[in-house]
Amino acid sequence: MNDSTHISTDEPVLRSRHPFVETAEMFFRNHSAVVALVVLVTIVIAAIVGPFFYPTDPFEMVWAPFSPPGAEGFLLGTDYLGRDMLSGLLHGGRVSIAIGLAAALMSVFIGITVGALAGFYRGWIEEVLMRITEFFQVLPTLLFSMVLVALFGASLPMITFAIGIVSWTAVARITRAEFLRIRELEYVTASRSSGATNAKLIFSVILPNALPPIIVQAALMVGSAILFEAGLSFLGLSDPNVASWGQIIGSNRPYILDASYTVTIPGVAIFVTVLAISLVGDGLNDALNPKLRQR
Repeated sequence: MNDSTHISTDEPVLRSRHPFVETAEMFFRNHSAVVALVVLVTIVIAAIVGPFFYPTDPFEMVWAPFSPPGAEGFLLGTDYLGRDMLSGLLHGGRVSIAIGLAAALMSVFIGITVGALAGFYRGWIEEVLMRITEFFQVLPTLLFSMVLVALFGASLPMITFAIGIVSWTAVARITRAEFLRIRELEYVTASRSSGATNAKLIFSVILPNALPPIIVQAALMVGSAILFEAGLSFLGLSDPNVASWGQIIGSNRPYILDASYTVTIPGVAIFVTVLAISLVGDGLNDALNPKLRQR
């Protein structure tokens, strides 16, 4: 055998890893993000399956009002009407997390639509869409959402709409910036030269590559929406027929000095959930940033 044709098997063969694997490895190196993810998953599971294992109606008066945590077998006590706080916390978690997810999805949809059209077409379309974005950006978000809920009713769909309609501007600006950057790259030019339509360029070529910062922003917006709902509920603008963490805080607000645990317990649940979401968002930001992978 000719020695020149001999291939040595001693040298390792370098193989490129899938980007998803690299992103996952980068995320799991962030210990605080991993712990936050475990906490967040635990909270979500408890909110989903908890009411099945603890089927007490959160609006049922089960014992004397203001029974402290641990009294008469009630782990978290009762509120001002004698309703079980643990049942309210479990059922309220479903609603608060659902509002956060729904409002974030709505904001992301509006933001991506506005930002993608502005960044891709530019010209007068960009001018009009960016002026609309600036209009919503300078509005006092809490006041505007309060007006919407006060005018159209404090139902869950209306609260979700009010939160989503005031929260999309950040996603729009991020999407527009990414589209302005990516639309000039060589592979986009090559796709355009090959006859790709504008719709294909937007949805199949540019948008998938612009998603990483949008995903991070969307994750953070879930936490912001949960806080927003709690703020509206604290001001009395919540659906009194649906239990949520914010609704529990709002209904027990007049008794905060007499039985502080009725406000503290759902407040801690909101704090831990939002903190976990923020830490997961930071971990995603580091994992999806290609510059940080090279460190």
